[in-house]
Amino acid sequence: MYPEYLVAPMRAELTTVGFEELKDSASVKKAIESEGTVLVMVNSVCGCAAANARPAARMATQSEKHPDKFVTVFAGMETEAVNAARNYMLPYPPSSPAIALFKDGKLVHIIERHQIEGRPAQMIADNLIGAFEQYC
Repeated sequence: MYPEYLVAPMRAELTTVGFEELKDSASVKKAIESEGTVLVMVNSVCGCAAANARPAARMATQSEKHPDKFVTVFAGMETEAVNAARNYMLPYPPSSPAIALFKDGKLVHIIERHQIEGRPAQMIADNLIGAFEQYC
């Protein structure tokens, strides 16, 4: 685990724009299995989360059409919550960062780390907004 003082600003990048932090498997289950749409961001301390994934997720929250809920789990911190979220993302392998969209408890769209690395945040946000248009 990382020191909380280190990850607090990284958490805040998402929570200040409306993401709810999920810290255990029960809260993950409740969020993902709820009716409607939910975007799950697997947050991370890595550079591609800082430069690409978090900025893209923040941009996407401003979309006119968006999920009913925005939630986040933090890799390397709340292991139980992260593992629970990743179980819902199967058959995709564990990835952090990752951004997944669920509709009525079913995975309908995912962006894995290899699709985040080296891509501009706006390109990732446009990908998410396209998924919102389709599923939300």
